[in-house]
Amino acid sequence: MNNIQTRFAGLTLRNPIIVSSSSLTNTAKKNKKWAEAGAGAIVLKSLFEEQIILESQREQTNLDFHTEGAEYYTEYFKGYKLAEYLDLIKDSKREAGIPIIASINCYGDSSWVSFAKEIEAAGADALEINLLALPSTTDYKYGEFEQYHVEVLKHLKEVVNLPIIMKLGRNLTSPVALASQLREVGAAAVVLFNRFYQPDIDIDKMEHTSGSVLSAANDLTEPLRWTGLLSGSVNIDIAISGGVTDADAVIKAILAGASAVEVCSALYRDGDAFIKNALVKLNNWMTDKQFGDIAAFKAKLNVQNVEGANRFERSQFIRYFTEKK
Repeated sequence: MNNIQTRFAGLTLRNPIIVSSSSLTNTAKKNKKWAEAGAGAIVLKSLFEEQIILESQREQTNLDFHTEGAEYYTEYFKGYKLAEYLDLIKDSKREAGIPIIASINCYGDSSWVSFAKEIEAAGADALEINLLALPSTTDYKYGEFEQYHVEVLKHLKEVVNLPIIMKLGRNLTSPVALASQLREVGAAAVVLFNRFYQPDIDIDKMEHTSGSVLSAANDLTEPLRWTGLLSGSVNIDIAISGGVTDADAVIKAILAGASAVEVCSALYRDGDAFIKNALVKLNNWMTDKQFGDIAAFKAKLNVQNVEGANRFERSQFIRYFTEKK
């Protein structure tokens, strides 16, 4: 067997496959199963402040709360949901025996900080931050959204010591520049990229519908591109998320410079068989190529010379379309 250990966000993982945050990771029982299947780490289902508040409001409607009690009940409900999440961390740590990464999504500074402090105390090995938003107002000033990432990270680093992983969206001016800033502020790693809700329209019913929930193989190209660019210029750990649908994608991600991959859709489709098959393929491929460990081929096909990145992309683009019949 080859050495397939990897380092990600200051953690030693037995292999590069991380189970991504979703309903697949919302119980300790499920997380034990992923660990037994061979996963390197698990990201727990995200704690969404907005979802907590919406649930609280629904409860208040059902209970016919008066206005003066609404704020108190919201805080009580938020504390109750946080306590549930802290139990999930503790139980998953006990049952899984592999690194457990908490995940939160908030829109207020106070919640980011209070949630993070509690999560660290509960024993999470790292914390993944999701700033999933679409700046869409006409008064938006360029760079505000990116700066918000930096400010949130600064505030968190003031109150917690656990590794913080920033999961980035695709709607950034320059993922490379932002990742560089985040590293300077203290980010342990970045994940490329978060998956937005996919909107669609039913033209017969004339109504909004949901597009594809699960990612597809062609979703890998964008995070692969930016991982290749980022790993060639910024010394920060990277995980690829989106489009990791088979074992080949795991290998491609590492060749581009990623330390790990976060997998979700493939697990919905194939279950724990995906992890087992991917690890077998990874080992066989490494043996065939005579790579004894992950470090031997990590970033072997990234963009070493960022200054030449555009020339490389342009020449590939021209070659591709001139050869197309």
